[in-house]
Amino acid sequence: MAFPTAIQVYSVREEAKADLRATLAKLKEMGYDGVEFAGLYGHTADEVKTMCEELGLVPVSAHVPYLDMVKDPEGVLGTYAAIGCKYVAVPYLNDDLRPGTDKFPEVMKNIAMLGEVANRLGMTLLYHNHDFEFIKLGGKYGLDTLYETVPADLLKTELDVCWVKVGGEEPAAYIKKYSGRAPVVHLKDFYGEKSDNMYELIGLEAQKPVRPDGFEFRPLGKGLQDFAPILEAAKEAGTEWVVVEQDKPSLGLTPMECAKASIDYLRTINK
Repeated sequence: MAFPTAIQVYSVREEAKADLRATLAKLKEMGYDGVEFAGLYGHTADEVKTMCEELGLVPVSAHVPYLDMVKDPEGVLGTYAAIGCKYVAVPYLNDDLRPGTDKFPEVMKNIAMLGEVANRLGMTLLYHNHDFEFIKLGGKYGLDTLYETVPADLLKTELDVCWVKVGGEEPAAYIKKYSGRAPVVHLKDFYGEKSDNMYELIGLEAQKPVRPDGFEFRPLGKGLQDFAPILEAAKEAGTEWVVVEQDKPSLGLTPMECAKASIDYLRTINK
């Protein structure tokens, strides 16, 4: 395939909790080249590094809670450096830290600091967006303000194409906008429109019954996204890795079945 492809292990988190090594082995067997972590499921950095080496999976990156990194930058980031991750990402901001809040300027300063620590440890800091960064601050999106405020040598993008689309922008165009600063792109498909249940679906809020016509995540190729121009834009932007993520399974499939459906679809267009 044109791009090496990883999967965010959060997509199969219950399987990973039960048996991380067996889950990683199945993902490798499906055809994934690498993984992006969101926690280590009770294992040490050395254990996870060994698993990846033995299975032939690249530990591309990790999503690490912002507050955890700020509390102990060297220790927390050092864990992922020990695994061999090239990238580490700020995955999400709580309500009181987002663009438009009083704390957002401090968040940007802290992200710059974390970028410096990551660089010292041989890694690069990324920021993984949702849709809430697409709020206008002085005529600019909060996401753009972040990337303009924190220098490119301290922070790269990890644009999530689902949330870019939900935020009101075209993913391909937005990836091109950050050419040279978009080493990792999150590939995510969805169906439906922006709704109140979106953040319940990523596992951060109490679950409620989801309307049949509501928003849901889908395996790649089963939703509304047009991935061919997205991949072409990623090529132009100098992207190194694409990462599949599906926060919650759908269409009656298990998380592992969704992961397989996504990589099988990618083989048909990622050439």
